[in-house]
Amino acid sequence: MLYTISMLLESSPAVADGTSGVSWLDMIPTLLMMVAMVGVFYFMLIRPQRKKDKAVKDMLAALKPGDRICTIGGIYGTIASIKDETITLFVGAQKTQMVVARWAIRSVEDAPLVENESEALV
Repeated sequence: MLYTISMLLESSPAVADGTSGVSWLDMIPTLLMMVAMVGVFYFMLIRPQRKKDKAVKDMLAALKPGDRICTIGGIYGTIASIKDETITLFVGAQKTQMVVARWAIRSVEDAPLVENESEALV
């Protein structure tokens, strides 16, 4: 036997009374679970990312000539000058100049410059 949807709905006592059959008290656990999930996402994903973004923004704002930096491409250099959103670096032993965007700076290095030693590997 095939029942149509309208036949099933008409036979339901909740629909016959004109009520939906779901009360607000039945939905409270579902709503609390949704609120808890939003809270977990906020504290585990959104808040730490905002703190990280703020730290990066502060680091980029505090750059000054003479700082030893590392770019997102892995190039180590010393800041020669800063002009708006571009930074001129001294790179390598020959102090080659390179211009990079300010956003391309990954970190400011605390360690002193380490030069490669020219020893042959045996």
